[in-house]
Amino acid sequence: GGTPFYKLHGTSPYAYYGTDSRSNKLFNNAMADMSTLVMKKIIDSYKGFEGINSLVDMGGNRGASLSMIISKYPHIKGINFDLPHVVTDRSDFPGITHVGGDMFVSVPQGDAIFIKSVFHNWDDEHCL
Repeated sequence: GGTPFYKLHGTSPYAYYGTDSRSNKLFNNAMADMSTLVMKKIIDSYKGFEGINSLVDMGGNRGASLSMIISKYPHIKGINFDLPHVVTDRSDFPGITHVGGDMFVSVPQGDAIFIKSVFHNWDDEHCL
């Protein structure tokens, strides 16, 4: 059993990125680029952010998605939440506080939690 990545490296991808700064940077760049493409469509069509005052982007990487939301809805206080080694390599955006932690332990409080590109590599037990 186990994933090919785990078989090769003996750990999960996210734990590995925390030990290899080059891989961490490459992964973070890829996630930010992908988020930009997806978020343009979300921002143009989804109106659910209008009544939110604080928004937690769980697994928000460097904060690119949250930054795009706040640029359209500047009244929102953004909390970018991801693993500590991810938010250390963050981008600083106005209106966003970066918080490092573990989503399986606790998640910062907000009016809503935005989740994108997070659960695809976790089993059902972890996702529920």
